[in-house]
Amino acid sequence: MADIIQLLPDHVANQIAAGEVVQRPASVVKELLENAVDAGAATIQLIVKDGGKTLIQVVDDGIGMSPTDARLSFERHATSKIRSAEDLFKLHTKGFRGEALASIAAIAHVEMHTRPKDEEVGTHLKMEGSTVVSQEVVVTPTGTSIAVKNLFYNIPARRNFLKSNQVEFRHITDEFHRVALAHPGINFYFFHNGSELFHLTAHSLKKRIVQIFGHKTDEKLVPVREETQVVTIGGFICKPSFAKKSRGEQFFFVNDRFIKSPYLHHAILSAFEGLIKPEAHPGYFLYLTVDPTSIDINIHPTKTEIKFDDEHTLYAILRSAVKHSLGQFHLTPSLDFEKDQNLETPYAYQHKEAHLPGVSVDPGFNPFAETTTRSATGRLYKKGSAEGWENLYMGLESKASREESFSSVHYESETISGSIFPHAEVQEENDTTTFQLRRKYIVTTIRSGMLIIDQSRAHQRVLYEKFLRSMTLKETLSQQLLFPISLSLSKGEMAILKDMKDHLHALGFIFGEQWEEQLLIKGLPPMIGEKEAEKVLDQLISECSMESSSTNFSQSDMLAKALSKSLSVKTGALLDNVSQLALVNDLFACKETLLSPFNKPIFITLSENEIDKKFN
Repeated sequence: MADIIQLLPDHVANQIAAGEVVQRPASVVKELLENAVDAGAATIQLIVKDGGKTLIQVVDDGIGMSPTDARLSFERHATSKIRSAEDLFKLHTKGFRGEALASIAAIAHVEMHTRPKDEEVGTHLKMEGSTVVSQEVVVTPTGTSIAVKNLFYNIPARRNFLKSNQVEFRHITDEFHRVALAHPGINFYFFHNGSELFHLTAHSLKKRIVQIFGHKTDEKLVPVREETQVVTIGGFICKPSFAKKSRGEQFFFVNDRFIKSPYLHHAILSAFEGLIKPEAHPGYFLYLTVDPTSIDINIHPTKTEIKFDDEHTLYAILRSAVKHSLGQFHLTPSLDFEKDQNLETPYAYQHKEAHLPGVSVDPGFNPFAETTTRSATGRLYKKGSAEGWENLYMGLESKASREESFSSVHYESETISGSIFPHAEVQEENDTTTFQLRRKYIVTTIRSGMLIIDQSRAHQRVLYEKFLRSMTLKETLSQQLLFPISLSLSKGEMAILKDMKDHLHALGFIFGEQWEEQLLIKGLPPMIGEKEAEKVLDQLISECSMESSSTNFSQSDMLAKALSKSLSVKTGALLDNVSQLALVNDLFACKETLLSPFNKPIFITLSENEIDKKFN
């Protein structure tokens, strides 16, 4: 039998490794930025074109590489960080696997310019698909510049799976934020399509957070500090009043390395329990410093997951540190059971002098003397005489008069809070064919039996098709605001709104002047109030920051879904009969009546036969 097992060629092995290390352009950005940090750079520049598909370039002023090191850096498992297996458990650097540059060079065109500080000339190396095209001596600044062009040029299937330029750019921005937040002492520059997006100067951690997420973040931050033998915790948490529905500003760093840890995230949620709504997510920027021998970073190719020796102790310390900061800065309600509230001086009497109580005595008072007193009904009776007791019952109404008086009493009824169709015509009560069940379902009758409709999902479907129609036909109304609304946004949020500007304009949003971190809103869709505008836009931004495909239709679809979810009538809202009937009619006027925009059933039917079987 012939041998069938053979070694893979190096370029194939590199492409397979690239499938784990390089998943999208943001993966290349992460690896190159971390290499620049390990090189001891004081200033790092990131240059991106077309969401990283055309060009990703990182320029640093670090130690640079010799010609031999420059060539060896593109070989698999070639690294300057590891000498033995024990070194894996005392890591102080970012990259150590020796797979990043080899994987990147296998699926892209790579050019490197590098020069050590003690050399007069440097090296220019060009590679295509793991093949060295040229290596020559050039004049170049101190440090290293790596340009990655035409990512996945030789793997068309992987390139077709990439999202739109806007989506890939947002992932690159996220990676840039993570590296910049982990190293506030390094200057960072970020350029996209020739325009400068970020210019971050070396500063304190709080200043770096404000530089990235805008000046409005300054008022949100609450410092956290705790030192123990197990871990040293530092950083900031956001105040509970600024919790969002989306997971945006949540960063964990362990030994200056960004990680993802659902277990530690649960510790933060536990500390915020009772201070935020169940569906809200707190923001935090927490930095944990532990002994490198107590963690294992080498468990995932992207190095964003870490295994701790004692997670339970770390969980308890982190939860206590966050709760202590919330209480220390008076962000949690406190109760002092040892303090007697009756002994506290009222505010109005704090500056008044004490006076001794006086006692007045009437020496001529005789309790048996006959006096005349006016009753509650206005009649007079004598006090102190036995004959006057009948007068106590004079003037009281008879039983019939009491019943007449109670017949005119009006009982307070529960107010109806939701009227989602204010222009619907008012019907007579006798014509009502619907009723509301548990403030969640609308029940109505049909020829074959009974129809039970989820009011929230039905309204989502109605609004979803309405918004899609507005964006497609671009026929919408907008209510002009007498006083424009000013919103404070970060640069990343401003870039997302800029991408959605055409679709938002078709929905009825009218934007005015735009500054670096300020945006004016001059008009809103008719069904969005001024108080809801900031909340709705914040939710739209969070939805847009998630995955979406590259077609324009999907972006409008995503906007319509987000708006319908935000503006639909919620479970628990009380609807009047007119609104119930109008919602039912509008639902069955839609093109799709069975499923909500999120593919969940809107109604169920109970036939007359099914109802009869229940009574058998």
